[in-house]
Amino acid sequence: MGTLPPLRALQVFETVGHYGSISRAAQHLGISVGAVSQHMKLLENALDATLTVKDGQRIRLNTIGERLHTRCRTAFEELRAATAEVERTKASATLYVSSLPSILAKWLAPLMYEWNKSRSRVDIYWDTNLDDTPEREGVDFRISYGEGGGPLENRAELFRDCIVPACPPAFIKGASTVAKPETLLAYPLISIESKPKFDEPPSWLDWFEDCGCEMDEPVTISLRCSSSSVAVQAAIDGQGIVLAQYSMIACDVRAGKLAVPFHHAMELPSPYFVSWHRNALYKPQCQDFHRWIIARGREQQRAIQELIAQNKG
Repeated sequence: MGTLPPLRALQVFETVGHYGSISRAAQHLGISVGAVSQHMKLLENALDATLTVKDGQRIRLNTIGERLHTRCRTAFEELRAATAEVERTKASATLYVSSLPSILAKWLAPLMYEWNKSRSRVDIYWDTNLDDTPEREGVDFRISYGEGGGPLENRAELFRDCIVPACPPAFIKGASTVAKPETLLAYPLISIESKPKFDEPPSWLDWFEDCGCEMDEPVTISLRCSSSSVAVQAAIDGQGIVLAQYSMIACDVRAGKLAVPFHHAMELPSPYFVSWHRNALYKPQCQDFHRWIIARGREQQRAIQELIAQNKG
């Protein structure tokens, strides 16, 4: 069929399917029950198909109606998201930052709370997603991992992170540090396994070998997580020792929630990047954010280098 049914009728149908009730749909849409029934009839006539069946005093979608509703729900969700993006883009003081979820939650967000204190007029939108794709409209900045550097036109390296073990300060028999890395093998270990979306970070076995340990037996893992932030939180909750990126635990270490029981840092194979849209820097708040995040990346890199230098001390 080349001609679409009336959009308003589709909207009413989507609402009826969502609530499973003509009266509740009418209340939500702010129209009369009769108007809802008219739109439903108009849609059925346009499609030359019956979409509902009576169920006592109520109606419910039939098989054809359920199939149509699934597609309509997806389409209207996309339309709502697109409309919200237009509204954000229209505002003069907006900042749209897209990022990998864990680096946003554990590194960028705590820093941005401080940044935004003196910028109350900036409307910030954080978009956490795993896809480095340029299709998302309105994105000013994207925080990415790996040499690809993100989907936007311009980019700069932020820092190359490292991994260290972390656990609550008194987790290891009341001590905060151990003399030998092999001591950690006696405790539950938490690993981060992010395949197939990304290359996995160095494993516990990689870390022990980097420490110079000769491993005669496989390393036993008690908990495996696909999300770094979830793994870090599990360690904070006392579930085990996590092998975590330093940038993602630094705040928790300073707050006394976590400690590094053995100071051996192993660099990640690739750095984090910030990329930005070609028009972003025309907005004053984006210029400010650009300077700020580059400076925070340099600070993080210095902290990582200092931690790595402890290995050689």
